[in-house]
Amino acid sequence: MAAACGRVFGKVGRSLAEVPVTRRTGTVSYLVGTGSAQVSRRAYGTGGPGFRSRLVSGAAGGSGLLGCAVLLGGGLGLYQTVKFWVQQHQHLAQEEVQPQAVGGGLKLVLYQYKTCPFCSKVRAFLDYHGLPYDIVEVNPVMRQELKWSTYRKVPILMVNGQVQLNDSSVIISSIKTQLISKDKTMSEIINCYPEMKSVNENGKEVTEYNNKYWLMLSEDETTQVYPEKGMQKEEMKWRRWADDWLVHLISPNVYRTTGEALASFDYIVREGKFSTFEGFFAKYVGAAAMFIISKRLKNRHNLQDDVRQDLYKAVNDWVAAIGKKRKFMGGNQPNLADLAVFGVLRVMEGLQAFDDMMENTKVKHWYRRMERATLNHEGRQ
Repeated sequence: MAAACGRVFGKVGRSLAEVPVTRRTGTVSYLVGTGSAQVSRRAYGTGGPGFRSRLVSGAAGGSGLLGCAVLLGGGLGLYQTVKFWVQQHQHLAQEEVQPQAVGGGLKLVLYQYKTCPFCSKVRAFLDYHGLPYDIVEVNPVMRQELKWSTYRKVPILMVNGQVQLNDSSVIISSIKTQLISKDKTMSEIINCYPEMKSVNENGKEVTEYNNKYWLMLSEDETTQVYPEKGMQKEEMKWRRWADDWLVHLISPNVYRTTGEALASFDYIVREGKFSTFEGFFAKYVGAAAMFIISKRLKNRHNLQDDVRQDLYKAVNDWVAAIGKKRKFMGGNQPNLADLAVFGVLRVMEGLQAFDDMMENTKVKHWYRRMERATLNHEGRQ
């Protein structure tokens, strides 16, 4: 949803403000849907530029013995100060370059739009597994935070400052594989998800990734993760469903009316990274534009006139697939399909569409269990 609104008011903004406009392309990516995180540094001084001159002049004006004592004491003090600064500098440098030990030693930086469902999927996965990560919120208009990358969509996950993972499902599959197969490097794993470029029906080049719903595991590891027949196939089916169908229901529902569109953009501006001008422009012009675009999306995806009914049906189909005997599709613990669906639905929280969904479907109990599991990092082990 962020990219969609960014494109809408960015184009108009170029003609008005003459600024160059640079998360996911496609009409539904903001509420539907080498760079690095800045690191604060501390510095230690020795008393300012006048310190040395005052020290020397004081020594020259007194007796020779007193001057020597002052110089000696000052020299020792300066030595200790410099030694202390060097030790602290080395300590900070070690903190910056050492990857965190949690999650197989992975140091993770997520480039995102907060209200993007694809980014929300990745955060749900990382939070559930208790993996620490830094966030770089990307401005959806200028996208200066991504100027280092030829891949201009979000989410992007940087691993240990060296390996760049693109596409939410590839990110999740890659990190999950590494958590299980700790003998594999991230570079080896990402080679299993090759890019495949093609041209869509609109003549636009698109990038897909082969195998993105597969975990690259050995036979023994696969049996350990999926002990029952059909579990792997079921997980992959519903992960694909979340990407190919559920995501496309978000925009038509959160922009269903002019009031809902305005409320959605108020949420986007509040949670996203916009300048004052961009935020004002996004809220009013973007809301009007996305209200119109949502009608096109409804036609493109053959949705009912009352798009809520499609959302309700999709969510109830998901709950029915889990069944009454399982807490989650993964059984007693969420699997990757649970996390994907939860991540997508979560971006509607605080909006009328979310409240209507919780009231008119059977998803509430599963959703609350997912909230607790994610908040408590229950997948850490």
